[in-house]
Amino acid sequence: MRRKSKKRGRILFLAGAVVAALLIFLGNKAVVSTSADEYCASCHIHPHSTQSWKLSTHYDNKLGIRVHCVDCHLPPHGEGYLVEKAKTGARDVWGKWFKDPESFNWEAKSQIEYAKGHAYELSCIHCHQNNYPIGLTKEGREAHLYYEQQAGELHCINCHITVGHHDPNRLHAKNVDFGVVESGSGEIYTEPGVMEGLNNFTEYIPGSAVSFEMVAIPGGSFQMGSPADEPFRSANEGPVREVEVSSFFMGKIEVSWDEYLAFFKETGAQGKTADAYLDAAKDDDIDAISGPTPPWGAPDQGWGKGSMPAITMTHHAAEVYCEWLTKITGKTYRLPTEAEWEFAARGGSEGPYPFEGDPKRFVKQGLRNKLFGVDTAGINSYVAYVENSAARSIGPETKWENPFGLVNMLGNVAEFCSDWYAEDAYSQNSDGKLLNPRGPAEGEEHVIRGGSYRDGADKVRSAFRDYTRTEAWLKTDPQMPKSIWWYSDCLHVGFRVVCEYSETE
Repeated sequence: MRRKSKKRGRILFLAGAVVAALLIFLGNKAVVSTSADEYCASCHIHPHSTQSWKLSTHYDNKLGIRVHCVDCHLPPHGEGYLVEKAKTGARDVWGKWFKDPESFNWEAKSQIEYAKGHAYELSCIHCHQNNYPIGLTKEGREAHLYYEQQAGELHCINCHITVGHHDPNRLHAKNVDFGVVESGSGEIYTEPGVMEGLNNFTEYIPGSAVSFEMVAIPGGSFQMGSPADEPFRSANEGPVREVEVSSFFMGKIEVSWDEYLAFFKETGAQGKTADAYLDAAKDDDIDAISGPTPPWGAPDQGWGKGSMPAITMTHHAAEVYCEWLTKITGKTYRLPTEAEWEFAARGGSEGPYPFEGDPKRFVKQGLRNKLFGVDTAGINSYVAYVENSAARSIGPETKWENPFGLVNMLGNVAEFCSDWYAEDAYSQNSDGKLLNPRGPAEGEEHVIRGGSYRDGADKVRSAFRDYTRTEAWLKTDPQMPKSIWWYSDCLHVGFRVVCEYSETE
């Protein structure tokens, strides 16, 4: 009996070993077959990812090396590969069988912040173990040194997002050709526009075919800030203060690429540094204005130039643009103060927006909105925000004017103001009505207002306040020193100009 029992045990053991080996073999076979590029493509519902991969340096390169889907989109073996494979596979199967491909916002999913969740830095490092290979340029060495100094702050694809999926609009190099094409079309203007009293006028940029509309904003008093019971109100929006602003003119739309590239073409500092401008300013030699150096990459993101809002320039660049515009037109152009901006955005209104609507119904928050959808009927006509923007800025022709005749004051791209930012700026002022306040005397960051295409309805209210984040917005600028003209990591901010008005004009 004992001998039979031992024999049966050996048979069971061998049978178990064979079954286990078979399962391991079949399991490995399944893992390998479901990791093939063809298998990934058969399940994905965004075929353009395969097309862009085949155009990338991970597919088409001098060495003939091919980097496969799982090499980037799964961690290396031994680093949670099977767990992540199961999760990714389940998500892709669900998307293929239960989701409408047309419902996906591919523009948003191609942005770095989203992409970082689907490309593993461990996988990048697994293949690229030497950050300083033979032949690497000086700029490349400096960029990789900066990456190592910022350990944990940057992902490889912050700079190299196109190596796996080619995108011609994402150039990872100094863009010396940006803005060389003649901006605008038609008649070349020789004289600036004429201002006749407090009336709307058209400004012409001499030496170009570019013009833009300036809207007259009659001065007046208003309640600046938001009351304590306004939905989504932040503490920095109060206390509410009575403010009076003098009359001024404001650009009907955000400064467009046509307008900004006229400036870039005339003043662009090929090879010059910021010192050229700073030295000229010290000597009061305004004729020596030095404009932006060539940008890194494609500032317009491939979204288009023309009348599209100019983005990615720094607050400093926007101020120099205003100085240049002042010089060539003979008028006084500048960035709006925060008070002027809010007065113009409100257009005489006192609620969250210059149109009717409850902010709580415009956001994808709360059970009712999640079940029945966001009420966008009113806000859609005036504001480009996260619910209707497709994760990018838009041109001015798609939205209605506010009561003053201004377009895209709320949403689309946020806008620089001249004020230094302070959390408690409103409470710093003395009691009584304030006349033309200009914000704190000093600070580290500047005010931006209006919210943008990436924000919810809570951040496109008239009273919403925000501020620049200079260090964060230059994280992936590989240059040393970093540019004072272009932000490498800020796609949602532009600016609008103000022209000063005097009763004697």
